[in-house]
Amino acid sequence: MQHLNITFIGGGNMAEALISGLIHSGHKASKICVSDIKETRLDELNQQYAIRTELSNITAITNTDVLLLAVKPQQMDVVLAGIADYLAENMTIISIAAGLGMVRLQRYLNADKVGLVRVMPNTPALVGEGMSVLFSDADDMHKQRAEYVLATSGETAWVDEEKLLHAVTAVSGSGPAYFFLLAEVMQATGESLGLPKALAAKLAAQTAVGSGKMLVESGRNAADLRAQVTSPGGTTQAALDEMYECGLPRAIRSGVTAAAKRSKDLAI
Repeated sequence: MQHLNITFIGGGNMAEALISGLIHSGHKASKICVSDIKETRLDELNQQYAIRTELSNITAITNTDVLLLAVKPQQMDVVLAGIADYLAENMTIISIAAGLGMVRLQRYLNADKVGLVRVMPNTPALVGEGMSVLFSDADDMHKQRAEYVLATSGETAWVDEEKLLHAVTAVSGSGPAYFFLLAEVMQATGESLGLPKALAAKLAAQTAVGSGKMLVESGRNAADLRAQVTSPGGTTQAALDEMYECGLPRAIRSGVTAAAKRSKDLAI
């Protein structure tokens, strides 16, 4: 896979996360190209990663094996219309644009000529701990290429139905914000109880890191780990009782469900 020529259209944070992951995994910088409308952004990426940069999308995709579309959904029509006639046979095209379904992409891209893959990543890819969920009807070669690109910045999983990406968006795409909100509230409450701001922030952040690591590496589910740390009649039990009384689980369920509904509403 490391011989693949990979091009990014759009040089934003998510593109940079994937570029960084690829290079750290051993992919040659000379095999990576990014195009963007902002020359200053291209200069930054070139200086940081020594990759090739282009202002022209058409020039950027020349001799490309894998094309990753990392532009905003509202920009996608213009981008696709501009490159549709220049796509090579068997090119793998990966879209990380939320809400843009396969039907929309196929208006411009011949699925018999190229392999289309939709991906819902999330922002922890910026620190190499992303969760990317992929969907595609393409053949195994295109799926393997897409997984190779995304796996360099975190974990990957596949869904068999495109409609499940709405739930994925709600749980993991938007999910980091839920954890940040929890950390934000924990920090603020710690401060209100007398902790210095820096210490309260560190306690909330490191607790999130440690808890997440336990959840991933222990092989136990969240409910079991919660029970493990909750002694009957203790401080944790008191906190959880109050949270249940205030409707925290119900609020989280409602929030995640609302995110999934919004994803469906935005689908075009």
